[in-house]
Amino acid sequence: MHHVRQPAILYFGTPVVLIATRNEDGSSNLAPMSSIFWLGWRCMIGLAATSKTTQNILRAGECVLNLPDDGMAVAVDRLALTTGSNPVPEGKAKRGYVYCADKFSRAGLTAQPSDIVAAPRVAECPVQLEAKLEATRQMAQKDWPGGAMCFELRILRAHIDDSITMEADQNRVDPDLWRPLVMSFQKFFGLGRKLEPSTLATVPETMYRTPDHAAAL
Repeated sequence: MHHVRQPAILYFGTPVVLIATRNEDGSSNLAPMSSIFWLGWRCMIGLAATSKTTQNILRAGECVLNLPDDGMAVAVDRLALTTGSNPVPEGKAKRGYVYCADKFSRAGLTAQPSDIVAAPRVAECPVQLEAKLEATRQMAQKDWPGGAMCFELRILRAHIDDSITMEADQNRVDPDLWRPLVMSFQKFFGLGRKLEPSTLATVPETMYRTPDHAAAL
């Protein structure tokens, strides 16, 4: 039976992303998040307006979206409650966040040069997406302390490990091999087994291509 409830958050489950950006001094910042959804070769992400990642994306207009698999939860968790902002923003300080200048070392991850953008890729992530900022929208500025920002990102180049692509078509990710790390209500999960066949899967993926795909560098 359904009843009216009031959960503190509505965090029903989305993939974890490690967003890499460049700081003003040229050093790297790495931040875990999972407020993201995808359409074609574009995505929308949501970040606190006061975060260092937000400031870096607004300044540089670019980033790298690194998608960890479900074996990387320990590395991702090492970045929990850390921020690249110094001093730590008041709202984060109240939650126990601390300043960390070298997120890659803290997580035990390897920075790898990107082809197009200045921000680095995470070598251990099976999916690395170099991205450009296309549009911004402020969110909840009047209602939330500090507010939030929504960013529309266009993918410029996709680096995908051979271990998760289809043998017959290396441009397609095999969903039977790809095991994203998922966050649901602040806890890590992986995907379960595949369920019933999907009628949507009878439509060739190529029919969903957008002009962004042809324009990718």
